Amino acid sequence: AVLINAAYGLGENIVQGAINPDEFVVFKPTLNEGLRPILQKHVGSKEFKLIYDTGGSKLVKNVPVSEAARKRCCITDDEILQLAKWACVIENHYSHLNDRPTPMDMEWAKDGITGELFILQARPETVRSQQQSDTDLRFYKLKEKGEILAQGRAVGEKISQGIVRIIENATHLSQLKEGEILVTDKTDPDWEPMMKKAAGIITNRGGRTCHAAIVSRELGLPAIVGTENGTSCLKDGQEITLSCAEGEIGHVYGGKLSFETQKIDSTSLKDRPKTKIMLNLANPEQAFALAAIPNDGVGLARLEFIINHSVKVHPMALVHFEQLENQAQKSEIGCLTEGYDTKPDYFIDKLSQGVAMLGAAFYPNDVIVRMSDFKTNEYANLLGGSQFEPAEENPMIGFRGASRYYNERYRDGFALECQALKRVREEMGLTNVKVMIPFCRTLEEGRKVLEVMAENGLERGKKGLEVYVMCEIPSNVILADKFAELFDGFSIGSNDLTQLTLGVDRDSELLSDIFDERNLAVKRTVTDVIRTAHETNTKIGICGQAPSDYPEFAEFVVREGINSISLNPDTLVKTTLQVKELEKNLVG
Repeated sequence: AVLINAAYGLGENIVQGAINPDEFVVFKPTLNEGLRPILQKHVGSKEFKLIYDTGGSKLVKNVPVSEAARKRCCITDDEILQLAKWACVIENHYSHLNDRPTPMDMEWAKDGITGELFILQARPETVRSQQQSDTDLRFYKLKEKGEILAQGRAVGEKISQGIVRIIENATHLSQLKEGEILVTDKTDPDWEPMMKKAAGIITNRGGRTCHAAIVSRELGLPAIVGTENGTSCLKDGQEITLSCAEGEIGHVYGGKLSFETQKIDSTSLKDRPKTKIMLNLANPEQAFALAAIPNDGVGLARLEFIINHSVKVHPMALVHFEQLENQAQKSEIGCLTEGYDTKPDYFIDKLSQGVAMLGAAFYPNDVIVRMSDFKTNEYANLLGGSQFEPAEENPMIGFRGASRYYNERYRDGFALECQALKRVREEMGLTNVKVMIPFCRTLEEGRKVLEVMAENGLERGKKGLEVYVMCEIPSNVILADKFAELFDGFSIGSNDLTQLTLGVDRDSELLSDIFDERNLAVKRTVTDVIRTAHETNTKIGICGQAPSDYPEFAEFVVREGINSISLNPDTLVKTTLQVKELEKNLVG
């Protein structure tokens, strides 16, 4: 992807990390096909801008940026795409350096009078050569969570711990001791000799191309930039954990939290097993990092995470914004959607960006996106949601999944989900993104959902669109041959299938000893649906929790002939090796 930072005024403020810039991510593979693959747009605070001091005593000066200008992107989508195209051209031009496109750092500007864009300089990117070898992958994971003291843009993917040392300016750098966490407003080249002593770096200001971020990458240090309040909310001598291992947002936690490091020799995973080993994934910010682990794509991408963390608003509250009764929530939604022509546009934009990050990270492998599967009580917790959700005694087997999509209570909300997925596939060209329907109780429900999808531009078979269905209800197993006529594949949801096969509330601590995916009744339903899928030439995978929790269950489904297993990231490597060994023995 191409990463672009932008701010008003002269570029020195970005380089010095003096402001928090806008940030844009553009997907290269489909860019030159005439598509518009802007994966992500993050609006920075851009508090002030550096301009020429016309008629003044200085060459340049900083002046405040108006609140309205701060809240909007400082360049247009067309300008974002133009810069990204030039970045690809420049990379290809320098490909002779190593016989492939060379990663480049570039500086650019937009003329304040003519509006023209210019490339000012381009030089080889300075970090790639210092990265780990291609065969040595290292991943960090927090084993516990604590109080979040500050957060900003994550640089790198490591976790570090240490004592806070707040340094106000370069003259006090001698106070920094080996292994401390450097906390400051911003850095410049004068800081570089001492920065290598730090265990991590935290700044108030700056984006991921500022001085502190660039030097941190070169030194292999985790850094969190643009926290805005790091120097005020952290204290000298305080013990903290700095985590850049949770996606694009870096978190500063109080105290020294337990974490683990996983080192992987990727050569052991180069030869893939016949059974596809895929990922269960929710957080788009972790997608590019997790894609580095050898894999066959994403078997389950959950829309709920994106809606909960990026959108935050119930889609029906956006469709019926003027009718909202809760004035406080209405005001909050108004602030979130400021700058959009319509309220639904906000939902489509945010959701499509989250899905696009997932699709791009694993391209061209399949990314199977499950449409929203909140329960009614969970939907009600979204902004504006309580007005549109019924109160149910047992939401787990209530108004959820497919039943919602064609019902007038949610049909317009589902339409927004479909339009977001259509944008990802057609405007951005991420046709590796597939769709999956959860909790589809009957064949008639399946037909109704497919009709609503087609009405909103997602027609099964059109432009290669595949539509899968979750196999998580006994009716899906019993009528698998009929469901196979409606859908392109099944994904076994072992959690709900166990719940409904054994009649056990999976959330009940009183019955936790009975809830077990390895129960013979559950395994027989799995065997039956795999057999039917093979007979009807329909793809079948499993995305439930069981293969991640129980190695013997993973072995069971491989023996039964499952096409793919989708796993939690922390079990992907060991299960891949296990499946390779099992397949070898089965052939033997």
